[in-house]
Order: sequence, then structure tokens, then C-alpha cells
Amino acid sequence: MNLSLYTISAFIITDTDGHRVLAKYYQPPGNTNSSKRLTTLKEQRAFEKGLFQKTKKSGGEITLYDGYLAVYKHSLDIVCYIIADPAENELMLLSALNSFADAVNLLLRNQLEKRSVLENLDMVLLCLDETIDDGVIVETDATTIASRVSRPRADTTEIVINEQTLLSAYQTVREQVKQRIGQL
Repeated sequence: MNLSLYTISAFIITDTDGHRVLAKYYQPPGNTNSSKRLTTLKEQRAFEKGLFQKTKKSGGEITLYDGYLAVYKHSLDIVCYIIADPAENELMLLSALNSFADAVNLLLRNQLEKRSVLENLDMVLLCLDETIDDGVIVETDATTIASRVSRPRADTTEIVINEQTLLSAYQTVREQVKQRIGQL
């Protein structure tokens, strides 16, 4: 029985053609079982291609492929996968995937598609890191993940104060110039 917190082997996002958009592979520390690792880029690409061929039709959420448990979610033109050992809890993995997808939806204003993921790759990767840290699921609440990742909004009162300060400075200079011209 595996009592490790290191539950996730990989997180993958592919487009509808099966091409990699984002992939992050995790290796738990102290794992010497190299026969089941996806270490080289060639192995990873072959795994992703075969996994996509098996899951390209939407309708399922969980499948076994090549000795791994794959939990996946279709969006507009991308597919998100969490890959884990077959002995892992599917509901926990599905909860992590759904919370990641919901958090990204919140951050990208309901535009979970390839173009918006690539344009906001920094936020998507931060969202992934807030959900999964080195193969360990650390958060499953979408709003918490999104709040940790979201960019701080500019304080509107500060902008107004700065504009008022500039306007006030302009008026002061204008009055001093009028006074100087009046003295001549």
C-alpha cells in the first residue's frame, strides 16, 4: 500500500489535434522504479500521442492507459489530463483537475481555450503550481487557487489621488505664471 503524498505523475494539456500545449512531469524523490518513468522527451511525446488517441472523443473522464491512470477533462479546443498510478484515488484526482480547470476559467474569464492558455501561460502555470506541487495535490478549492494567482488590481483611489495631485500642481504653476506676467 502506497501511503505517499506524491500522487501525480504528470499534468498535460493537449490541443484537439493531440499536440502538447503544456506538460509537466513529476518524479517523486527516492523513487528508484525507472521502468515506469516517462523521462525522455520521446517517451513523453509517444505517451501523450497514444493517450490522446484513446481519449479524443469526449464522453469519459477516467481511463487506464499504458499502466497509468488518466483523469481528463475536455474544454473548447484543449484537453487537460492528470496522470497517476492506477492505485490512486480517482475522485481525488478528478477533484484536483476540476478545481484547476475552474480556477483557470475564473482567471481567464471563462475562456479555457488554447489561445487564451498560451497568452496567459504564466497564470496557468502559477495556477498549476498552486494546485499541484511536485506531484502532491495541495489545493482543491478553485476560488482559493484563483485568488492566490490573480494579479493585484490597481487601487483606483490611488490613481485619482495622483491625477488630482497633477491637476493641483498644474493649477499652482499656472497661477504663478499669471502672477509673474502681471508683474511685468
